Amino acid sequence: MHNYLDFEKPISDLEGKIIELKKLATEDESIDTTDEIGRLEVRVREAIVEIYSKLNPWQKTQVARHPQRPHFVDYAKTLFQEFTPLAGDRKFSEDAAIQAGLARFRGQPVAVIGQEKGNDTKTRLKHNFGSPRPEGYRKAIRILEMADRFGLPVISLVDTAGAYPGVGAEERGQAEAIARSTEMCLGVKVPLVSVVIGEGGSGGAIAIATGNRVYMLEHSIYSVISPEGAASILWRDSTRAREAATNMKITAEDLKSLGVIDGIISEPLGGAHRDPDSVIAATGDVIANALGEMASRSGEQLRNERRQKFLNMGRNL
Repeated sequence: MHNYLDFEKPISDLEGKIIELKKLATEDESIDTTDEIGRLEVRVREAIVEIYSKLNPWQKTQVARHPQRPHFVDYAKTLFQEFTPLAGDRKFSEDAAIQAGLARFRGQPVAVIGQEKGNDTKTRLKHNFGSPRPEGYRKAIRILEMADRFGLPVISLVDTAGAYPGVGAEERGQAEAIARSTEMCLGVKVPLVSVVIGEGGSGGAIAIATGNRVYMLEHSIYSVISPEGAASILWRDSTRAREAATNMKITAEDLKSLGVIDGIISEPLGGAHRDPDSVIAATGDVIANALGEMASRSGEQLRNERRQKFLNMGRNL
């Protein structure tokens, strides 16, 4: 069953009629609904084009959070071969919000790090809704160190509302773990390609997204705080999240114009959740091109370029 966002009502109404006509045709074979279904399908496509061609930042936020949007596990299943997940931070415990391990990407050995939200109640609880604890970032650091030692390119897929803000996480050094993970990303002498596939929330995202190349899916978001959080702080009113999203410049187009990201990966008409296979394939092509461009660079070059890239952000604004 498809989940419709509130601004997709015209689409849901039309697709609901199509479902009714198909059901009617199966119940009574004497009724031919082919022509009417064809006309409605054309109208559905027109409605999707019209709606998705002018999404505002708050609507893009809703698309980025769509429950049927492909998550890390979907990308890992398709993009990587021989993916071997590695668990635990060797200090406290395993954190399933961050998935990490070794794999092959189009025949090339790589290290993989990503945030997984889960897609139903059971998996969302298991993965803590994609909000990592300190041990998740320390696991990421362990994988980054391993990749650096063995010369493995790193691919990170970002999808988190932010690091987990619970008391236990703070007691175990959440801020320190995020800072060390960010520092490790800046320090490795291997190519690091990051893609924001859904939400890129605050330090919880940047901790694994400080890459040589940073890309965003067309309808993903990347921000220092959630729109609801910003509205609560600025106006003490979380219902003004729509206004906050507009002012925060969190869309891929905004961040590309500001020089925060290197490129935008187009999504299928109607968002990644309508055609996961094509958006995953497009993401794989972008990652492959980025790794190919960096293949001839030395470790020192890669590290220096990455550091300079982030130091230069904001200088020309």
